Amino acid sequence: MPSVNFKPAIVTEFFLGSTFTGSAPRKIPVFSLYLFFLPFSVRIGGTGHRHKIPYNNTMKFNADEIASVIQKEIEQYEKKIDVREIGRVLEVGDGIARIYGLSGVMAGEMIEFPNSVMGLAFNLEENSVGAIILGDYLKLQEGDEAKTTGKLLSVPVGEAVLGRVLDPLGNPLDGKGPIVTNTYREVESPAPGIADRQPVRESLATGIKAIDAMTPIGRGQRELIIGDRKTGKTAICIDTIINQKDTGVKCFYVAVGQKDSTVAGIIETLRQYGAMDYTTVIVAGASSPAPLQYIAPYAGCAMAEYFMYNGQHTLAVYDDLSKQATAYRQISLLMRRPPGREAFPGDIFYCHSRLLERSAKLSDALGGGSLTALPIVETLEGEVSAYIPTNVISITDGQIYLQPDLFFRGQRPAMNVGISVSRVGGSAQIAAMKQVAGGMRLDMAAFRELEAFAQLGTDLDAATQARLDRGYRINELIKQGLCKPMHVIDQVVVIYAGTHGYIDKVPATDVLRWEEEFLSYLHGSHKALWTKLNERRKLDDELTGELEKVLEEFNKTFV
Repeated sequence: MPSVNFKPAIVTEFFLGSTFTGSAPRKIPVFSLYLFFLPFSVRIGGTGHRHKIPYNNTMKFNADEIASVIQKEIEQYEKKIDVREIGRVLEVGDGIARIYGLSGVMAGEMIEFPNSVMGLAFNLEENSVGAIILGDYLKLQEGDEAKTTGKLLSVPVGEAVLGRVLDPLGNPLDGKGPIVTNTYREVESPAPGIADRQPVRESLATGIKAIDAMTPIGRGQRELIIGDRKTGKTAICIDTIINQKDTGVKCFYVAVGQKDSTVAGIIETLRQYGAMDYTTVIVAGASSPAPLQYIAPYAGCAMAEYFMYNGQHTLAVYDDLSKQATAYRQISLLMRRPPGREAFPGDIFYCHSRLLERSAKLSDALGGGSLTALPIVETLEGEVSAYIPTNVISITDGQIYLQPDLFFRGQRPAMNVGISVSRVGGSAQIAAMKQVAGGMRLDMAAFRELEAFAQLGTDLDAATQARLDRGYRINELIKQGLCKPMHVIDQVVVIYAGTHGYIDKVPATDVLRWEEEFLSYLHGSHKALWTKLNERRKLDDELTGELEKVLEEFNKTFV
């Protein structure tokens, strides 16, 4: 085996394949090797690795050993070329930028601007690209560089986002430090197909008697909450989030176009009731640029989807989609997209449908997770036939309509049972609730008509007057205060009492006091009955008899 003696301390070049025959060596250059003794080590140019070479007193090196080092270096060599398109900003303003030179950019691709500002490719035109700016567009100016990234917009997901207040890009707004996670999910993703879903059969209790009894919501459903401003739409969603405590449901509240003071009050309420432990708040307030208001619901949906695809149950509240539609209209008009009805672009329906279609109850093969959506839409003067309300009504699986005149009369929640509907219905109720509240919605709708008729001063027969009196009492019974969600078994027993005549002799003004005292009596003196109802979740003859006996005993003592 040939070997080489190195006399100097530094050898500058070495040729593999040299032959030593006693005459001048014939050099066959295969790979140039630069050796630097620091001390007695070899540094090989190209990748920067340093390899120790055996050393002995005669300063001899084995050629095969050096060849193996070179072979290893060749195997580890990686050739990386970062290729990006670079364009120039032609104009910027009002949250959008027009860029020249990005001929290969993809729709929805992230675009990098100076000063760490990011944008989103929105319009792909013949000679330029229209991008929406996700951040402070005032930092940009004409002539700035714009680089493609080859990535789609993604947000951080996972357990790290729970309990946090974030902007639509996943940046923290609560001063609790960065989001520590390696998991990201694309903001825009396809909805589950038909084969990937299963029917909605599992109840998602809101804790609100009127809703759980008459327009129940199931896990995986999309239930629209619609009404004029200041009629209690957000309050229903906050109560629903609070009621998910100890159920394992992860909640995501997306505030779009809301006042920052209003959102701060909501966050404080959630903290007060211990709901922030399992809730994430995504904020694109009234002062946020229109592009952030537009993408905020998609970001919240992506964060919720992570848990859904991991077999867990989630609830997403979009408050509200009418303001998101306004933001989308603004950036579409700035991009010169053709306006349609009410100046909204032609794809405003798709804007909402691709968001709400991502809510589903997944099949067992995909883990059986669910994403329940509660979108909110604000109406003007009760106009439910306007463009955005009718769009979202046609996408969702039912709606809860809050009526201003009921609200001002003290009916909370101010739900109009005549036009409120759940297209899932009894499938989203436990058996006991279905038994006691089966005809309650129709009875209440009939009561509203009878009440209007009675206001004319017409004399009523005894049977009609009795129906009217019971309707007044049930109407009082379904009233509920803010942030006071009720357990579903408590709802079952009080609704049973109302629909079976056990409060007919209670003055209408004392119905809520009767409810409070009866529930205290039930939990205190007859806890075993409540426990059995909670375990069986249905009313059989045995439990019905026990419940009626307890109601009769209590009514004898109620003053």
